[in-house]
Amino acid sequence: MKRMVLKAKVDADGVLRVSVPVGDAAAEREVQVTIESEMSAMTADEWRSWVEKHAGSIADPTFRRHDQGDYEQRESLT
Repeated sequence: MKRMVLKAKVDADGVLRVSVPVGDAAAEREVQVTIESEMSAMTADEWRSWVEKHAGSIADPTFRRHDQGDYEQRESLT
């Protein structure tokens, strides 16, 4: 059986319903179904808006950023 790609939308109740006719030749065969969310590319403005929406959104007062350590000293390239 060849690989098939089927696009479907999850219903409002959170359930994905699909019907895939594979033909009589595939009857009684096992198949593997993989579910992946389709990601659409964001424009630069959409990305900026998303970042601004989430920046500083950690509401847990016990959250803290740990020390980041020191940068390693490297030899100069020149």
